[in-house]
Amino acid sequence: MKKFGELISTQKPVLLDFYKEFDGKNDNLKILRNLAAIFGSRAKIIKIDISKNEFLADALDINTNPTFMIYKNGEMKWRETGVQDETALISLLNKYI
Repeated sequence: MKKFGELISTQKPVLLDFYKEFDGKNDNLKILRNLAAIFGSRAKIIKIDISKNEFLADALDINTNPTFMIYKNGEMKWRETGVQDETALISLLNKYI
């Protein structure tokens, strides 16, 4: 994975989904694929496995699965824990484009 600072230091909004798979189940994958198709090159959609990136998760104080964040120009614009609605995520990303 690229360094975190490189991932979030872009003029495009970056939606991060910090997740941890339980029994191979990942409910957000379909939503994130839809968002990637809708926004194309206008936004970045990135999934980060907490168990494979424990240092980053600790540094960002990620305690709940899933945790979503939106960054733009290296600055956190929005953060929420728990399952998110696709329509709400579309609206949020549009706000930062």
